[in-house]
Formats: sequence, C-alpha cells, structure tokens
Amino acid sequence: MINFNVPPFTGKELEYMKEAIEAQKICGDGSFTARCNQWIEENTGTTKALLTTSCTHATELAALLAGVKPGDEVIMPSYTFVSTADAFVLRGATPVFVDIRPDTMNIDENKIEAAITEKTVGIVPVHYAGVGCEMDKIMELAEKYGLWVIEDAAQGIMATYKGKALGAIGDFGCFSFHETKNYSMGEGGAILIKDQEYVEEAEIIREKGTNRSKYYRGQIDKYTWINYGSSYLPSDMNAAYLWAQLEIAEEMNHNRLDSWNRYYESLKSLQEEGKLELPTIPEHCVHNAHMFYIKLKDIEERSRFIDFMKKKEILTVFHYIPLHTAPAGLKFGRFHGEDEYTTRESERLVRLPLYYGLLPEQVDYICNCIREFMK
Repeated sequence: MINFNVPPFTGKELEYMKEAIEAQKICGDGSFTARCNQWIEENTGTTKALLTTSCTHATELAALLAGVKPGDEVIMPSYTFVSTADAFVLRGATPVFVDIRPDTMNIDENKIEAAITEKTVGIVPVHYAGVGCEMDKIMELAEKYGLWVIEDAAQGIMATYKGKALGAIGDFGCFSFHETKNYSMGEGGAILIKDQEYVEEAEIIREKGTNRSKYYRGQIDKYTWINYGSSYLPSDMNAAYLWAQLEIAEEMNHNRLDSWNRYYESLKSLQEEGKLELPTIPEHCVHNAHMFYIKLKDIEERSRFIDFMKKKEILTVFHYIPLHTAPAGLKFGRFHGEDEYTTRESERLVRLPLYYGLLPEQVDYICNCIREFMK
C-alpha cells in the first residue's frame, strides 16, 4: 500500500531527543527550541519566531496580539482548515468568507475589498499547497483600510512570493509542523512576528501571561504574572525532533520537489488531452511541493477515482469541505458575494501521495494507474 502521507524522519530525531532528555530540560524553550526559532528567523527574515504547540495556537496568539474582539470581522477564504476561522471565532469575531481563485485555490484578492466593512479588522490569506497568495494586493488593501494581515502559512514553509518568505510578509505569520507537513514535530507550529513592538507581548502571552522569558535571559531576577496568557510552548523533545529535519531542510525540500516535478511531467499529457487539471504555480511564486493534486470533472468522478486507486493500493484523499457550508461556519460566519469557485473546485480536487522519501518508481506506478483510470 502506498500511503498518502508518511511523517518525515531523518534518522537523527531519536539522538536529539535523547540529548534533550539528558540535558534535563524537556519542557518548553530549551536549546532545541532556540535552534528552531533561530533557523526560522534566518530562513524567513522575520523579526522574531516562536515555536508553539500548533499552528492553531500560533493563529490564536496572532489574534490576541492583534486585539481581535467580539463584533470584529476578519476576511478569509472558506476553502481552508477550521483552525483558520477558530482562532478568531474564539475571540468573538465573525469570519467573513470570500471566494477563491480556481487556478491556485487561494483567496481571490480582487474580491476582498468588497467584503470590507467598518467592522473589518484583518485579512487572513491562506497559502494553499505552499503557493503564495497575491500578497502585494492584500498588503495594499491592508494599508488602505488599516487592517491586520495574519498569514496562514501552515503549508508555506520554504516557499516564497516575489522573493519574500511566506509567513514573513504580513504582520504575523503562522507555520504548522503537524505530521502531515513538510517538516514535523508531531504536533507543533510557530508564530512569525514582523514588528519588534509585539515580541515582548507575544512572549508574555505564550508563557501563561508571565515575563518568564525575560527571567530566563537574565534580564530580571524573578518573574511574575503580567497579562492574560496561555501555555503555547511545545516540549523541547518535540523541538529536538523538528531540529533533525530543519538542519537538512534544503535536502528534504529538493526531495519533495523531485517527486512533485515527476508527477507533473508524467501527467501533463492528460491535462493537454483535457482529462484532468494540474496545479498552477504563478511565475512570481516558488512553491515547496507541499502537495500534488489533480482536478477531475466533478465529485462523482473523484469518488470513482479514489475507489479505483484504493483497489490499486494507493491512498488518495480529497481536502477541505468549505467552511461556509459546515454547521459551525453557518453559525459563526458568513459568505460575502457569490460562491462561484469555492464549492465547485473543492469537489473536483484530489490529493496524491507526496512525502519525503517517496520513491520515483512509486510515483511512476501512481501515474500509470491514473492513466489506466482515464482510459
């Protein structure tokens, strides 16, 4: 069976986790956490990066830093994971969903402005499949209307938009290190902070509302309760697991790109014949091979395809159910404008196996099975 996903593993994870245990510092903000934070800062250019227990918590932290409150509205795509909306619903805000572009599956930057009201406080672009949203337009709108930009870059590490790292363009960015992501710590994430002004507040909220981070740096002789907060620190053992991958991040990225490119080259003739559609990567975007998907005719053909591939011992999966159609989406949010592409495109999309270590012959077998299905 070719699994849809295999969590990344380099071979050094256990060695580094043992090192963390022997250092007798397995709670948050140990030496491996510091290394991961520094790696993110150096590789994205963000002012400050802080590991969190999940991308969900990173987004919640961003919502707190942005002062999102009841009655506010935040614009985002409906084609995303529930965490994108949850972080703001928890603050009492309303997610306002707008349609996506059918080419990249990202939020349609040209439909954002019409959704802005006097209650709008932010825009949350989601970089689907590690392909950047049109950030120039989004940042222009944010400046025009005085809005926060919180990038959901859960799938975006090692990807860029016009040379700028995804997650480091807006006010805050959020990475995921879940087991399905390019680099993993099992469960985990990170918040990227653009403005130094918000770093100390982020550290306080992340450390249960205390100034403990300052204490650890020797800036104060004792720490105390300063503000509201929560525990957003992952264990240093989790960070040790992640560090084993970040230190060979380029190698892992090239491995995934090789598989992605092999899929594309093998299947492009089917696209030319009009039998399926392949991903679109804008010229000014560098993607990270987070996923490879194809689009079929409709939901019925997709269901037949998934069943066919399963019989061939290949696990393929569809992705998000649009949030505005979900019970919680109907309860907490609203869709602005027409749902021209969100539902239609989501029902056609199916993801193929892609992970670090996927073999070329496995990609070839998958492509051969796709061609067989198309016949």
